[in-house]
Amino acid sequence: MTLTLFSRFLFVLLFGCVSGIASAQINSANLKKHIYFLASDEMEGRETGSKQVAEAADYIEEAFKQYGLVPKGTDGYRQSFTAKIKRVPVADSIRQADNVIGFLDNGAKNTIVIGAHYDHLGHGTIGGSRDTLHIGEIHNGADDNASGIAGLLELARHYSENNKKETFNILFIAFGAEELGLLGSKYFTENPTIPLTDIHWMLNMDMIGRYQPENGLAIIGHGTSPAFVEIFDGLTSDIKFFTSKDGNGGSDQTSFYKKDIPVLFFHTGGHADYHMASDDADKIEYDALKAILDLEIKVIDRSMLVKEMPFQWTN
Repeated sequence: MTLTLFSRFLFVLLFGCVSGIASAQINSANLKKHIYFLASDEMEGRETGSKQVAEAADYIEEAFKQYGLVPKGTDGYRQSFTAKIKRVPVADSIRQADNVIGFLDNGAKNTIVIGAHYDHLGHGTIGGSRDTLHIGEIHNGADDNASGIAGLLELARHYSENNKKETFNILFIAFGAEELGLLGSKYFTENPTIPLTDIHWMLNMDMIGRYQPENGLAIIGHGTSPAFVEIFDGLTSDIKFFTSKDGNGGSDQTSFYKKDIPVLFFHTGGHADYHMASDDADKIEYDALKAILDLEIKVIDRSMLVKEMPFQWTN
């Protein structure tokens, strides 16, 4: 990490810790600092296997340490795995990748998993870019998925600093190599660091930074457990949202869904900058992002009142 990046990194963490002392609520300024760091040009699009994605993993790990989360990888906070680029031919198709895993241990029997992926497309040369006129330019991935990681970090701060011992443990996972085919979440669910049978349900955040009032927030996976009907009954928010039954989708909750674990996937929808070099931090709707996380806290807190979360396939 360069001195400039390291200085910005420390500022974000210190800012987050100071704000957390006063209140454990979601802080819009923290969200903005995280996204501007992760989606800066210096991070060069966080391509799997790059030194920049390693810096992003270091950033997340340091935040987990600051929040007092217990390491729950296979080597401290890290769960390393091998990723392969398949979409386009590249000389170094085999890459090292990491999940970064922190555990809020409340001494409970069961655990809620909260996840988001931190990799993106780099310069668009590994496949997946829709910006055919700008292949080779940095794809910053502010919405996809610096927004989700910012949400993950703020939820980790909230639950670790809210002066309340929850009735469930919470496992926070920053997944690697999602853009290469959900590889980090697939690896975790095949090689879990806690028993899958202990997981109450899983919440995933991917592209939650570009809220469109005319469309609203999509919450996918409502049909994966009948308990979600009770959890969402009478739930209100400052933003418009709608639920969808199926747990499948193009993000990491799918890996958990395939293991018969109830899931919810929060997503603000596609837009013109999706997988383009123009997905930049100044386009994020920060107030709406905060409102989405406030809604997620309501859902998480309500889910802790539900003792059983039976899984239900949706056709």
